[in-house]
Amino acid sequence: MIPMASAVAAQFPMAVKTLLQEGLRLRDRYLAGAVSPHGLAVATGRLEAQLDRLLDRHFHCPDNQRLAKHLRHEQPHLFTFLRCPGLHATNNFAERAIRLMAMARKTWGGNRTENGARTQQILASVLRTCWQQGKNAFDQLVRLLRSARPILLEIAPVGPSPGP
Repeated sequence: MIPMASAVAAQFPMAVKTLLQEGLRLRDRYLAGAVSPHGLAVATGRLEAQLDRLLDRHFHCPDNQRLAKHLRHEQPHLFTFLRCPGLHATNNFAERAIRLMAMARKTWGGNRTENGARTQQILASVLRTCWQQGKNAFDQLVRLLRSARPILLEIAPVGPSPGP
């Protein structure tokens, strides 16, 4: 039997859920043209401040401690979809896009080291992103390898990401 959280302990995850849902509603209002870019930035800052206040306390319930620790770790990224309109709020689309490469890496990818696995993760992500954007992955990788200094590839989204 799964233990139920007390009403007091349940307040924290419910407040987090409400805050994240507010972020999604804000995104939808922005995409519908009901919020200006400046309004989006201001409202995003307010949501981030609310999250700061939610996380700036001590939690007695172990589940809430674990959730708060995770949220503190992910805090810089939780509202990225509002700071970079066009990005999905979750990485679900990206995860599905590279699922076959992840399975290959885990089963026969030849990456028995952490460094090798990380290298293949990055390569798979770059290959899939180039494919999705109709860019030549080989040209992008050659440019990256020939650069005397580290560079950023021009594969960041410029508009809304495609839906599932």
